[in-house]
Amino acid sequence: MREDKTLQQSSWANVAAPVGFLDNDFRDPDLDRYLERVDRYHPDVAVVGDATTYDEAERYQQAANNIRDIYSEVEPVIVPKCRDALEAIEQDTVIGWPNGYANIDPLDYSSIRDWRGRRVHILGGSPTDQYDIVQLLTQPTLTNDDPADIIGLDGNGVLKAAYFGEYWTPTGYERADHLSIRDTVRRSLEEMKEFWEGHGIWPDEEPIDRYGPAVKEPDEPIWMDDGGDPLVSRGDLEAAYIGEYEQGTMAFQSEAAKKYIEFHEGWR
Repeated sequence: MREDKTLQQSSWANVAAPVGFLDNDFRDPDLDRYLERVDRYHPDVAVVGDATTYDEAERYQQAANNIRDIYSEVEPVIVPKCRDALEAIEQDTVIGWPNGYANIDPLDYSSIRDWRGRRVHILGGSPTDQYDIVQLLTQPTLTNDDPADIIGLDGNGVLKAAYFGEYWTPTGYERADHLSIRDTVRRSLEEMKEFWEGHGIWPDEEPIDRYGPAVKEPDEPIWMDDGGDPLVSRGDLEAAYIGEYEQGTMAFQSEAAKKYIEFHEGWR
């Protein structure tokens, strides 16, 4: 998610979506605001800022050091957008390769060798574009440059494409008029996973392994306030209002119905 948005955190009543990646609003950066969001969400990866000057990079580096001191599980990323900024960032700090919607090409202000031997996160773009960058920064060279350590990548293009009725494939976007927006995104993600696994690239630990399911499921899959009609989809669970009681975990169609049953059944 981006730090000035709350989509993942406020859209569903029964979903606890961990923030794996917290981006900054590079068009309206505010470091104090961003650090407050890091305190709130504890992301796995925190893109602290896009540095366009040496002084700016130093400021972001200090913020990155503070984040690491306080939250050892958070990996800060600084995005250098000029050579001076790249030189100001400490060697062990992850640097972000601008891609996707970036209005600048890293090779306009630096050489490939500046990025080799560094820890790098690829920002945005499609998997095919990202794989080309992985190859650029890791393949053997005649001068035996150390490969970059690609620690991660991100992208939200498939989310936007879903609203135009398209899902991603390695050969281009395909029409998804027969699919819901949710299923369109899922299809894109399945295609992306297959693409990366086909190139031998996939993390040993997936988010669900670390956090568990994002959606809480009731012990009895019924709507307590609707005469026992079954929950028929994951969407039902996401929209449900869940209550924990001695009788078990129950699901309700609305908060009002939940409170009504709690009161009349004496559930606490």
